[in-house]
Amino acid sequence: MELDDFKQAWQALDRRLEQQNTLNLQLYRDARLDKARRSLRPLVWGQRLQIMAGVCVMLLFAPFWVEHLDKPHLMLSGLALHIYGLMFVLSAARNLYLVNRIDYANQVLDIQRQLATLQAWRERVEWPVFAVIGCFIWVPLILVIFAWMGADVWVNAPIVVWSWMASAFVCLLILWGVVYWMRRSGRGRVLQRSQAGKSVYRAEGVLEELARFEGG
Repeated sequence: MELDDFKQAWQALDRRLEQQNTLNLQLYRDARLDKARRSLRPLVWGQRLQIMAGVCVMLLFAPFWVEHLDKPHLMLSGLALHIYGLMFVLSAARNLYLVNRIDYANQVLDIQRQLATLQAWRERVEWPVFAVIGCFIWVPLILVIFAWMGADVWVNAPIVVWSWMASAFVCLLILWGVVYWMRRSGRGRVLQRSQAGKSVYRAEGVLEELARFEGG
């Protein structure tokens, strides 16, 4: 074999190796991105169930507040629960929108930014709002339940309702205290994981692994 033939054979082998390496890298990337996508499936199913739950809540309490327009306290209680169901739907729809807009054909950094938008929404908006509302929403729920049983607690024992409201504010203070303590004690990461959800952080971990591989 002459020198030129040897060079050509070596170059051809080098090209095949480069093509094989590129193919292997693409297969690894596709596998990691598919895993990241699958990591978000529990969140997607959870949000779909939340939408159905929210619709059920609205359908359950809409007739109540419409039927009690002459009793403002009962009307407002039913309306609050109706709005709570609507918030379930809107919040879940927002989550699904942010998940569906993630384009896995983009660069890893762009995908991480899109996932970070979802994470920020869940940590800084959705979780705090529902946590605060959760401290109070049980009060109108109890009023509505008693009204269904034929008892108007607000009319017959308003001091009881005020005690419930006081308990709701105590619940809010406890919530604030727990959040403050977790952040001050170095457990902020645990709090963030619970706020964003395991699915989001699992997908984030897969993308970080892929980013390190591509950058390394």
